[in-house]
Amino acid sequence: MEKNTPKHILITGGAGFIGSHVVRHFVNSYPHYHIYNLDVLTYAGNLENLKDVENAQNYSFAKGDIVDAGFTNDLFSKAKFDGVIHLAAESHVDRSISDPLSFVRTNVFGTVNLLNASLEAVKENPNFRFYHISTDEVYGTLGETGLFTETTPYSPNSPYSASKASSDHFVRAYGETYGLPFVISNSSNNYGPNHFPEKLIPLFINNIIQKKPLPVYGDGNYTRDWLYVEDHAAAIDLVFHEGRDGETYNIGGFNEWKNIDLTKLLCQLMDKKLNRLEGTSEKLITFVKDRPGHDLRYAIDASKINRELGWKPSVTFEEGLERTIDWYLDNQEWLDHVTSGDYKLYYQKQYQP
Repeated sequence: MEKNTPKHILITGGAGFIGSHVVRHFVNSYPHYHIYNLDVLTYAGNLENLKDVENAQNYSFAKGDIVDAGFTNDLFSKAKFDGVIHLAAESHVDRSISDPLSFVRTNVFGTVNLLNASLEAVKENPNFRFYHISTDEVYGTLGETGLFTETTPYSPNSPYSASKASSDHFVRAYGETYGLPFVISNSSNNYGPNHFPEKLIPLFINNIIQKKPLPVYGDGNYTRDWLYVEDHAAAIDLVFHEGRDGETYNIGGFNEWKNIDLTKLLCQLMDKKLNRLEGTSEKLITFVKDRPGHDLRYAIDASKINRELGWKPSVTFEEGLERTIDWYLDNQEWLDHVTSGDYKLYYQKQYQP
C-alpha cells in the first residue's frame, strides 16, 4: 500500500493487548490516516489501554461485534475502508478448552463476516488490503529442535489454535477464490504493557506483587518464543504496507524460554524491583496439573520478514521484561481496575455520558 495516500484503516480488536499497541502505533505514525478501532469489549477489551490517543483527530472507536454481519456490513458501507488489520479474536487456550464454540463464533464466523464485507470494499477500491493476524500455535508443537517456517504444515492441538487455523484458511481461500488482496502473519507469544493479567507474565507479575502462588503447568519445561509487543506492532506496520499480496510472514523474537526459567527470571527481577530478599518470590512457585493438549515447544523462524522487509526485534528479552515490569509497577491503578473489573465501566463513562 502507498504510505503517502490518505487511508481509512479498520483495526479490529483494537482495545485488546496487541490491538491497542497497533492502534497507538498507527495513530501516532500516520496522522494523515484515519484509524477506526472496532472492538466488542469482551473481558479482554479495555479502552483504558488507549487513553493517550482517544482524543486524537485521526482516531475513532466503534463498539460492535464482528459476528454481527449486519453491523459489519453497515460499518464498511459508511466508512469506505481502504484496509483492514484484523486482530479481533478469542485468544486464551484454557478458555477455548472450556468453551470452544465461542472461539468458533468469533475467530471463524467473525472473520468470514469481515471477509465478505471486504469483498464489497475491494470492488470500489482495488488497492484494498485485508491483513489477518494469526498465531504460531496453528503449527502445533515442536520437539527439542527445529523452527516453524511459513511452509510448516498446520497441526493445531487446541480449540483456540484450531479456530485460528480455520480463519487463516478462510482468508487464503477468499484470496484464491475471489481475488481478495490479503496478507497473513503468524506471531510468537507477545508480552509487554497493558497485557490482561490472565497470561503468564502479567499474571505472575501481579501475583508476585500480591504474594500469591505462581501456578506453573506440569514440570515447567514447556518452551515459548517471546516477542515484545511494540516490536510486533512495528512488524505489523511493515507487513501491512510492504508485504507481498498472498504471502504469510512469521514474526518471532528469536527468544526461546522454558516456562520455569522465565518464571525464575521474573522472580529475580521482581525481588530487586520490590526490594525483597533474593529468592523470596521463587518460594511462590507452585507446580499444577498440566492442561490438556499442551504443546511442548513453539519457536519461529522469522528470517523471511527480516530478509524481505528488514524487520528484526529492537529490544532483548531482558530489556523488554524490565520495561514490562516497570510499566506494571508504575500503573497500579490500571492493574487494580482490571483485577476488580472497574475497567468495564470506562466505555460508559467516556462514550455514553
